[in-house]
Amino acid sequence: MKTYDVVVAGAGPAGSSAALLLARAGLSVALVEKAPFPRRKVCGEFISATTWPLLDALGVSVPLAARSGPLVARVGLFARDAVLDAPMPAACSSEAWGRAVAREHLDTALRDAAAQAGVEIWQPWSVRGWQANESGHLATLESEDGGIVEMQTRLVVAAHGSWERGPATESMSRAHGDADLLGFKAHFERSRLPADLMPLVLFPGGYGGMVHVGEGRASFSCCIRRDALRNCREAHPGLGAGEAVILHVMESCAGVREALAPAQRAGAWLSAGPIRPGVRALARRGLVAVGNAAGEAHPLVAEGISMAIQSAWLLANEVAAAGSLADAALDSIAARYEQRWKDNFATRVRASSLFAALTTSRSTAGTSIAALRLAPSVLTWGARWSGKAQPPRTSGLAA
Repeated sequence: MKTYDVVVAGAGPAGSSAALLLARAGLSVALVEKAPFPRRKVCGEFISATTWPLLDALGVSVPLAARSGPLVARVGLFARDAVLDAPMPAACSSEAWGRAVAREHLDTALRDAAAQAGVEIWQPWSVRGWQANESGHLATLESEDGGIVEMQTRLVVAAHGSWERGPATESMSRAHGDADLLGFKAHFERSRLPADLMPLVLFPGGYGGMVHVGEGRASFSCCIRRDALRNCREAHPGLGAGEAVILHVMESCAGVREALAPAQRAGAWLSAGPIRPGVRALARRGLVAVGNAAGEAHPLVAEGISMAIQSAWLLANEVAAAGSLADAALDSIAARYEQRWKDNFATRVRASSLFAALTTSRSTAGTSIAALRLAPSVLTWGARWSGKAQPPRTSGLAA
């Protein structure tokens, strides 16, 4: 049996960042990831300016910036025939503007940095189950060829996707419904999307976004209701789901139609879901969740990666402040981390749900678009509110 201070489930931005920081704090850490890297994922891929200083402290900002898209200085709206833009709010940090990085580069860089910090990488291995015991938690892992390993740990960090079965999502309902949000993403070469613009895309049945991710590619990602997807596929028989969705978006959105008219898709469509925005069970003794396992705002605010990495920093600060992983310390870590997470993210999660309802509901979308035509500066306000200008509030960043 393997024994660690911490086992982290999931090597995405939240999991790898948490593993790296906890290893730097002197803890023995195992990082478990079921997928081989490099891997593409359904994700908007934008990283806010407030998170780049954290990436710098993690030791990955320079190589990632070299492969990233250009600085995003404008936020926009593509909806029906509306093509609007406004200034992106400048951040109160060493970086004024954010930029996007393809997930195959971001995830690999953070995982490799964690390995260099002494984290033991278990990849590709899947977590079959967790069981609490008097010593903490017993994790059971399975390899691709059916091998089984058990790990005893004091602290479990759940960093898996919100739609994946794991210690932070076991109680979530799995029933499918017409209102489920399903995610799609693809990269395009030779698009006409302006280099410094990141527009919110609104279309019947869903929303999405576009941004340059570097290497001559622009990313289009979206969430669409299950019933709207079904209608898309019926309207475009014989096409794959992703192609049916992008045709639906281009037919209903002039901005996307103009941006992608000369473009060619680079690689396959990716899909995931259902995506379930909201706050989950954040922490209890010996088990904490980071990233989307903890909670997520509606992707229309483009803060998923930043919230993931920032939540890892919040956790690392509380572990460092506790000074040990004894039972009393684990209780303190859970309580303090949960409060810090809610202080930083709970309001934007709730507000993003309200904004999603106002902009995608058939009864209110037209009014919302008309209001934004009259006052595009509301886009700047929305970007500021979503977290793109305010660094995370902590008791001091972990080193």
